[in-house]
Amino acid sequence: MIVLTIQNTDKWLNFILTLNNFRLKIEIRAILNPLHLYLLFKVNNYKMTQEITLGAGCFWCIEACFKDINGVLEVYPGYAGGHKENPTYDEVCSGSTGHAEVARIVFDDEKVSVESLLEMYWFVHDPTQLNRQGNDIGTQYRSVIFYHNDQQKAISESYKSRLTEEGVWEKPIVTEILPINNFYRAENYHHNYFELNPQNMYCQSVVRPKVEKFRKVFAEKMN
Repeated sequence: MIVLTIQNTDKWLNFILTLNNFRLKIEIRAILNPLHLYLLFKVNNYKMTQEITLGAGCFWCIEACFKDINGVLEVYPGYAGGHKENPTYDEVCSGSTGHAEVARIVFDDEKVSVESLLEMYWFVHDPTQLNRQGNDIGTQYRSVIFYHNDQQKAISESYKSRLTEEGVWEKPIVTEILPINNFYRAENYHHNYFELNPQNMYCQSVVRPKVEKFRKVFAEKMN
């Protein structure tokens, strides 16, 4: 995935290019004299980012909770883990495609760690509910971590084992930990859904209470 962000300052035009796990900042300045046009280039702010894809019920909730965490660069809803290419929301909701509703989180691991994201992840949903979250029922609402590298796998498995040993929940944790095999962005109207549709009844009764509780507990981690 390639993401290009353009920022205009007084002297420089900044292009911030995100390509997979790398971020590159290119600054361009034009200097014009009567005979020549000079272009000056500066390349800096090269840094590593990571992505992790999380399923914890309705993706509106996950996106709304994680998008304002310090160190999180982008969160967008989508579908992962199924067998149909480019599924629609209605197809995923039917349970016939095998996909889970997920949120892909792009983050700067110098500011927020995988462990911190997983702490929030297990807080924001009930990982003991199989193929459901509350009244949202179906395999598309399953609890699942799609890891993007071996380090994320090891951290996720270790964290899950620790929670099990500590008996945080009376019932066993059913969260799946799987390698990411496919991902399709959800339709545009799902992006920032809670922010753009605060009066929606589902947002009022389900998303808002989760988001408010999440922001209260993790207030020190918010932007």
